Amino acid sequence: MTARTLRQMLARTPVMPVLTMHDARWAADLAQALVNGGICVFEVVMRTPQSVAALRAMLEATPDADIGMGTLLTPEDLQTARLAGAKFGVSPGLTPDLAAAIEATKFPFLPGVATASEVMQARSRGLKELKFFPANGSAGANWIKDMSSVFPDVLFCPTGGIRPADIPAYLNLANCTTVGGSWVVPQDMLGDRDWAGITALAQQARAFRPE
Repeated sequence: MTARTLRQMLARTPVMPVLTMHDARWAADLAQALVNGGICVFEVVMRTPQSVAALRAMLEATPDADIGMGTLLTPEDLQTARLAGAKFGVSPGLTPDLAAAIEATKFPFLPGVATASEVMQARSRGLKELKFFPANGSAGANWIKDMSSVFPDVLFCPTGGIRPADIPAYLNLANCTTVGGSWVVPQDMLGDRDWAGITALAQQARAFRPE
């Protein structure tokens, strides 16, 4: 099967859960709970010692899911994510070294931007799928709307402080098909291994863009 582009991956889901994994033992069950709820694209952040093991367990449990790795800050982080099998990478920003590594590897990548200048810098590197961060709830929807006429070829995925009530304002924009958020997998539900509850939240997230 031909690998999906990043834009095709994002189009698979209206909400991309952002996951912090402290215990990889439950990663496979979590991935299955999300997929059971209709969410097949999610990001595991590289902020804990268990993140790489969790990513690998999720990929094995849900092979059709597109699972990325986030908080990639350096070329070394990018290489770690690639070797772990991540389908794409995510970062809060973009440095020249990281941009060069993305170009060299052709790894699908979602770098963070917060200004028009940063959009221009990423776009000059051929990166046209960008994370708008921090979105600060619904506040970022107007910014993304304003960018549509200036950068009509850029697709934004906002993250940071977005709650369910904010999502329709984003998904109504032509240059935003996906939002990121951690609310789909609350840490208390994950700690309790409440897979049914997480599946229900995934179904709620999926419903923002019905099939």
